[in-house]
Amino acid sequence: MSFPNWHLTPAHIFQLTPVVPVMVIDSLDDALPMAKALLEANISLFEVTLRTPVALEAIQLLREAFPNAVVGAGTVTTPAELNAARDAGAQFAISPGITTNLLEVGRNGDIPLIPGVASISELMLAKEMGYDHLKFFPAEAAGGCAMLKSIAGPFPNITFCPTGGIHQGNYLEYLALANVACVGGSWILPKTAIQDKDWEQIKKLAQKAIADRN
Repeated sequence: MSFPNWHLTPAHIFQLTPVVPVMVIDSLDDALPMAKALLEANISLFEVTLRTPVALEAIQLLREAFPNAVVGAGTVTTPAELNAARDAGAQFAISPGITTNLLEVGRNGDIPLIPGVASISELMLAKEMGYDHLKFFPAEAAGGCAMLKSIAGPFPNITFCPTGGIHQGNYLEYLALANVACVGGSWILPKTAIQDKDWEQIKKLAQKAIADRN
């Protein structure tokens, strides 16, 4: 199935929302109500992680149901997964780490790839291959805000979306950094709320995250 793309750039994606919802969709029935709750909280960028068997179907479903939203794939680790995400209609892809092969395919691909890095050496490899918008993962375990502050000096033109260990209590510290445009947030999509179909709780958590940022 063919989907229209917006010719998005990583820079554009990073500016769409301060909190990127990390969506782990175990049941396809949860995809639409989960996305609707986020949309009602003024979050229209979705990262559907490729951690579940229905992830690619969920991406296709969300693209069809919400054509004005931006839907991407997370946890993309191989070129095959990148291509499968694109074919499902994903408008961008995010990886937790990097390989030279993935960076090469992403650089020449049809949708933006946002590679994940956790070290200076990985950052330098990504930068060498033309990437300047990166995921910092796992953020807290890899040094958190202190690490990102240190990176800013020698790499002032690299912009990050930190993910991993970020929550309601620390996300504003990350967003206050000059080299951070947005953060990945799973705290606005707690597993218990999804299991209980408590979409109102998800909406309220997402609303609070956006309101506190503003």
